[in-house]
Amino acid sequence: MASMKTFITSLFLFVALSNMSLEARNLLQTTTQPNLPNIPTLPNPTLPSIPTTLPPLPSIPTTLPPLPSMPTLPQPQGNVPPLPTIPSVPKLTMPPLPSIPTNPTLPSLNFPPFPSNSLPNLPSISTIISSIPFFSPPPSTSTP
Repeated sequence: MASMKTFITSLFLFVALSNMSLEARNLLQTTTQPNLPNIPTLPNPTLPSIPTTLPPLPSIPTTLPPLPSMPTLPQPQGNVPPLPTIPSVPKLTMPPLPSIPTNPTLPSLNFPPFPSNSLPNLPSISTIISSIPFFSPPPSTSTP
């Protein structure tokens, strides 16, 4: 049912849009174009003439103004107490590090010897590629 609604909606849109384009074409072909008013011509502005010479550059002073003098600080009157000093930090002494203990000795273990026939003999894997019958040519029947 939903697909039927979708089909009908899309069909309606197609018919509506195609009719609009046909009607627009019909209007373009049947009506005469309206007369547009003429654009008035504007007067040309008068521009001032461009000067041919450059104005003179401003003069740069060659001497610098004098620097300001250092102000004189007022002198203290009477006895001035000395500035406080930063107290020195006492030097810390660390106790000596403990000595590193020696590694303990491990007892040695004696294992029994392996028997000589403990592993079975494994067959060797061939490294020669055997020929596959349908990849090799058939043997010749005639002698050369």
